[in-house]
Amino acid sequence: MYDKLFPPRKVVLPNGKIVLEKRSRMPFILLLVILAVILSVRFTEFSLQILFTRIGQIFVIIGNMIPPDWSYLPHLWKALMDTLQMSLIGSMMGALLALPVAVLASSNIIRSRAIVTLFKIILSLLRTLPTLVTALIATFVFGLGPTAGVVAILLFTLSYVGKLMYEQIENVDMGAFEAMESIGMNRIQAFRYAVMPQVLPGYLSNSLFCFEGNVRYAAILGYVGAGGVGLLIKEDLGWRDYPNLGMIILTLVVTVYLIETISEHFRKKLI
Repeated sequence: MYDKLFPPRKVVLPNGKIVLEKRSRMPFILLLVILAVILSVRFTEFSLQILFTRIGQIFVIIGNMIPPDWSYLPHLWKALMDTLQMSLIGSMMGALLALPVAVLASSNIIRSRAIVTLFKIILSLLRTLPTLVTALIATFVFGLGPTAGVVAILLFTLSYVGKLMYEQIENVDMGAFEAMESIGMNRIQAFRYAVMPQVLPGYLSNSLFCFEGNVRYAAILGYVGAGGVGLLIKEDLGWRDYPNLGMIILTLVVTVYLIETISEHFRKKLI
């Protein structure tokens, strides 16, 4: 339809041949983007005036956090350990469960199209749920505390790593897999010796990367009662205790930086 509204331009080549050059779709794409922005501003009642007049309050709050209350540091250790434990346990369990689920979602390994479709739908549904919503649901099932946070992180890790894993499996070279099947191995054995060595570095790298993000996610799960540092952040924000909040944020920044540095080192080794 776009080509009918804006017919291709005729270009005469040096040899006299006439070719048709399609019109660029960039103006149409820009128009759609501008229209989407205008509609978004209208529906959300976004105001640039409020943004520029109130943005200074962010720096006021940051100023109130400095200097942080160092005497509050001993009270953080238990909550910080809960956050790290939630991230570690949830990431490990989710990554381990992602492997068999990814295999069941791989069309080149599983012959049954129904099974492949079912597990791909399950992974898609899990990815659509935000971690905070999952944690909120988990608190009703498992009660308040770190267990709900572990379940939320587990499900997110399962969906994230499982998605990337089955895409890697479906893109591997199947020559070795077929050769091992031809000498009498079953599909599980052939997967173990032919496919797994090809996808293992990416699987471990994605799991480590997911763990990095889960440390940050776990820090805010306390808002829905999942325990950890997030609960302290919620309390200090409620009481406007900004020096304590500054200490929490500083501790989280240092912790996340150390974890990301170590994780990046190992991911480079794997890749």
